Amino acid sequence: MAISFFKPAIASAVSPFAKKTAPGRARLVDRPAASAPERAERRPVETAGPAAHETGGLLTIDLAAIVKNWKAMAKRVVPADCAAVVKADAYGCGLEQVAAALARAGCATFLVAHLGEAQKVRAVAPDAAIYVLNGIPPGSAAAFAETNARPVIGSLPEYVEWDAYRAASRWSGLAALHFDTGMNRLGFTLEEAALFTTRVKMPDHGISLVMSHLACADTPGHPLNAKQIEAFRDLRFLFRGMPTSLANSSGIFLGPAAHCDMVRPGAALFGVNPTPSTPNLMEPVVTLKGRIVQVRAVPRGETVGYAATWTASRPSRIAVVSVGYGDGYPRAASEPRDGAKPARRPGAVIAGRLCPMAGRISMDLMAFDVTALPEDLVRRGDDATLMDRSITVDDVAAWSGTIGYEVLTGLGRRYRREWVE
Repeated sequence: MAISFFKPAIASAVSPFAKKTAPGRARLVDRPAASAPERAERRPVETAGPAAHETGGLLTIDLAAIVKNWKAMAKRVVPADCAAVVKADAYGCGLEQVAAALARAGCATFLVAHLGEAQKVRAVAPDAAIYVLNGIPPGSAAAFAETNARPVIGSLPEYVEWDAYRAASRWSGLAALHFDTGMNRLGFTLEEAALFTTRVKMPDHGISLVMSHLACADTPGHPLNAKQIEAFRDLRFLFRGMPTSLANSSGIFLGPAAHCDMVRPGAALFGVNPTPSTPNLMEPVVTLKGRIVQVRAVPRGETVGYAATWTASRPSRIAVVSVGYGDGYPRAASEPRDGAKPARRPGAVIAGRLCPMAGRISMDLMAFDVTALPEDLVRRGDDATLMDRSITVDDVAAWSGTIGYEVLTGLGRRYRREWVE
């Protein structure tokens, strides 16, 4: 049963999150928002975290949007397969919920960072192929066999341990070989490829995938992209007949030369723009709302927040919202940064209007200037929308001097979470 967010103790006929845009007053949000009927009809399929009155924020994850993003990328790379990277709790969106939704949609291959994440995926996707990107820790081969997870092997000690366990136990499990083509992070050197070319021609070699990782795919003109694609093309020739994978989210948009046999989108599934220099083709996935705990008057010349970085240039009204960096909203979004020129200043949508941030974000609170709104439109208990399709995860990242990946994975556990389809 759906639970209303921040329902007051005394029942009210009006939802505290109902929009209250004044008649004839234009919205200041510069991106289209979903229609009210569409939002109203979408009921949570699962909830988690504190009860509504026990927390300051509501995080809604749109599983249907994630599936739509996956299908769009799968269509783009045909005839290659499209896997899904769901590490870091599916980029903060809920690993079990996301993996289950993608498995129902037809995704057959998942990639995670650690074995514990693989175990969670296995529980909801029993037939999937699950690759563990950070390899096989010493002494963990038996646990990989128990989970039927596939380590991504990038060093000789890993390979020797995995191969020895496989021979001794007669486990028929599979693994990927990871080669470094220019990232200089994980993987065998290109020279080490010759060690495996004979091995993979033997029966029951156990290698199901040869892969590498692009370092600069989100910058299409970077020369390292062409260098890595060329190096991986040579590897594909050495391992001809073996499935191969190179492209991450941004790599998908470099074209067919990077697609190989399987692509591995991650952040793009969750609405982060994989092509930062062009409009985002992905559907937004998360909506973050915070409760207004107080609306207060600030006289002209007075300051707001720590370090007094914001000064009221006129008699002002400030809405104080119960979300802060303790909830994973980046404190840096409120900090001026040399050379930073975001397209818009940090803000929140309140009563249908984009209202600018006032002062620094603190651990549990942030403030917004609502002076331009009629007084009756902003009240204690109303919501401030901090992230949605009008204020995207990439907007918050730009304000913070970081990337959407970090914003998503940093969203804390203090929110009430709801998954919708």
